[in-house]
Amino acid sequence: MDSQELQRLKNKYDIIGNDAALNRALETAVAVAPTDLTVLITGESGVGKENIPKIIHQNSLRRNGKYFAVNCGAIPEGTIDSELFGHEKGSFTGAIETRRGYFQEADGGTLFLDEIGELPLASQAKLLRVLQSGEFIKVGSSKVEKTDVRVIAATNVNLLYAVSKGKFREDLYYRLNAIQIQMPPLRERKEDIYLFFRKFTSDFSEKFGMGKVSLTNDAIDLLINYRWPGNIRQLKNLAETVTALESEKLTPTSPKCVIDAATLSRYMPKEELNLLPVAAKEERNDSMPDSDRQMIIKAILDLKQEVDDLKAKVGSGHVSAPVLTPAPVREEEPEWQGQGTPVPSGTIGKVVDIKAEEQPSQDLSLNRSKVDIIVKALEKHHGNRKLAAEEVGISERTLYRWIEKYHLD
Repeated sequence: MDSQELQRLKNKYDIIGNDAALNRALETAVAVAPTDLTVLITGESGVGKENIPKIIHQNSLRRNGKYFAVNCGAIPEGTIDSELFGHEKGSFTGAIETRRGYFQEADGGTLFLDEIGELPLASQAKLLRVLQSGEFIKVGSSKVEKTDVRVIAATNVNLLYAVSKGKFREDLYYRLNAIQIQMPPLRERKEDIYLFFRKFTSDFSEKFGMGKVSLTNDAIDLLINYRWPGNIRQLKNLAETVTALESEKLTPTSPKCVIDAATLSRYMPKEELNLLPVAAKEERNDSMPDSDRQMIIKAILDLKQEVDDLKAKVGSGHVSAPVLTPAPVREEEPEWQGQGTPVPSGTIGKVVDIKAEEQPSQDLSLNRSKVDIIVKALEKHHGNRKLAAEEVGISERTLYRWIEKYHLD
């Protein structure tokens, strides 16, 4: 399509924007329209997916046939089969007469199934049969009926993910996905955002006699840099709200209202990181790898060993532990990264002077005996520090500290 044909198409269906991905979606819709291929339209909620099936139908050989749009997510699960395929009188409570379903009503035309990912599995099997053979059976009937309907489906969820979770039939997915048209989210169409705002506020002000609203440059920047999780629908609501609350009735002296960033920010939704929308995606396995778990367990055991050693010293009187006034809390590196010293159990909330000088006469013999034990263990295992640490019953880290402290290299 040339640019003039594309613009005429946008004007006809009231489509705004010049984004390359949007243009590509429209061109694809026109190109596949003359065929009977099934089309799957994907994109987030509120991006304008409902325009694509209309374009396909109006440019197809079925343009003179009927066109129906069905929201699969808005129909209760118990009645979806009746809505799509019809039912016989008396087939269930409330079936007071025979009813034709959408597939029968749309014979020779086009049926748009929105939110196809919400279709129950049992109904998915029946839909697959219609797509493959054009055959269906009404609820409460045993008679096979035929229909000639082109199906266009749309979804705002990841159907492949739903397939992997057993919530959507794989064969139906590939049957629907003959042609896929991706509609871009509004946050990827930054150049179109202000165009939408101007269109929505202009339409609203004209309809209700409000003053026209325009934005300063800083307000435009604020508008286009927001992520718009609700896409075009959310932007339309905001534009109409700003117009209604900030503009005045048209007067000869106030033909329009200028909004700056400070004023506009009062209407912009506050970012909530924990409420960010997630396009349907693959589940992550957040379980910790065994190797990482083992390292953490080992570090905890080593730390416990050192705390127990220190507790033994404090309990035997070899380390004085006067209580000091609590010092201001400072952000420091964790103890296992080389900063700080383990705190004895029972002193939580207190500052313990663990740097106090040990009693020379008692500590000399204690340290000497430990040095002798470590030296003998190193000699026994020919300098293998890991085996020596296991022999003595201390952690490798503690062994390294003693080797460095007493120059045992």
